[in-house]
Amino acid sequence: MPAKKTGKPIGKKLLKLRREKKLTLKHMANETGLATQYISKIEKGEVIPPVAVLLQLSRALEIDSSLLLQEEKSRVSKKSADDYQRRTEDYTYETLTPEARHKHLKAFKVFIDPKSQHKGVSYQHVGEEFIYVLSGKIEVKVGENKNRLGPGECIHFNSSIVHKLRNLSSEKAELIVVLYTP
Repeated sequence: MPAKKTGKPIGKKLLKLRREKKLTLKHMANETGLATQYISKIEKGEVIPPVAVLLQLSRALEIDSSLLLQEEKSRVSKKSADDYQRRTEDYTYETLTPEARHKHLKAFKVFIDPKSQHKGVSYQHVGEEFIYVLSGKIEVKVGENKNRLGPGECIHFNSSIVHKLRNLSSEKAELIVVLYTP
């Protein structure tokens, strides 16, 4: 996957927090299951991590995830809605609960482009996930099990199982995603 330099402040914040806690990239990799090279690319601003990765990194740093999510929200609020739609290479999202400091539930509105799938890392994080489809038709693969959902349909699953989303329709899919992290 070709990485492009984006210079996002979330990486700088992550690097600062990791150094303040005197943690190595190797320690972070062992705590998250992510490759050291991937974490380094996030810190350098070469990639924008998806929500699940931000949650994993927050847990490894032993910080409230809202510290990283709020950083990303404040960056986005300074830009137009169109800029906001390019949050990761795989999908876009909007934090619906930015004030949820020290809470276990986090809610997001997620948009997936037509006929696409997440090309990056498969998602896996401690806790539970609930997805409600507002528009479009999606496939949620949980482990080897494929679930097809349309508007008004939902799924609730153990998010520690590797999972992946895919938009099956020719329109942009819009979802509400609620994550529970212990």
